[in-house]
Amino acid sequence: MTGAGTRGLATLQAGDAIDVFGPLGVGFTLDPRWRHIVVVGRGAGLATLAPLARAAAGMNIRVTAILSARRPDLLVSVDLFQTYGADVIGVTDAEATSGPANVEKILRALIAQDNCDALFTCGSARLMRVQQRLAHEFGIPGQIALEQQMACGIGLCYCCVRDFNVDGEIISRRVCWDGPVFDLAEAMP
Repeated sequence: MTGAGTRGLATLQAGDAIDVFGPLGVGFTLDPRWRHIVVVGRGAGLATLAPLARAAAGMNIRVTAILSARRPDLLVSVDLFQTYGADVIGVTDAEATSGPANVEKILRALIAQDNCDALFTCGSARLMRVQQRLAHEFGIPGQIALEQQMACGIGLCYCCVRDFNVDGEIISRRVCWDGPVFDLAEAMP
């Protein structure tokens, strides 16, 4: 528990009340024509992708989840993804399997097997760039959930602005209001 918010939530007891404002922004979308999607996430980004796996399962869309962490004991949500029927591939820094070259190799194999109608990601800029390159090369759609500090959550403060490359033009968008899910091809690290 490193963040102040997480530490504060950890002090709550069963039955305590908490105010929640949401859901906000734009989430992932699934195309019912897809047969198999691939999700790639690292760290806290995995929490964003697990509900996507559940939604895909509800639409009879198969999921392969490439989950990344520093060490095998830090891989989170493995059981949750498997509960939704996902094939889980764990990659870690400790095992020297989480690098972009190895993840690209895994993704290329899935694409070659026709097991990747779309890519979804959250949590790693270096893995995002691999997916962007492959999505462009093979004409595969993709979406990314971006992590950003969001002060107001409704787009008024412009605290969460990030740049995007839209048809060669750099534009700014608010992660909380215009996202947090965006077209993978437009996202910039």
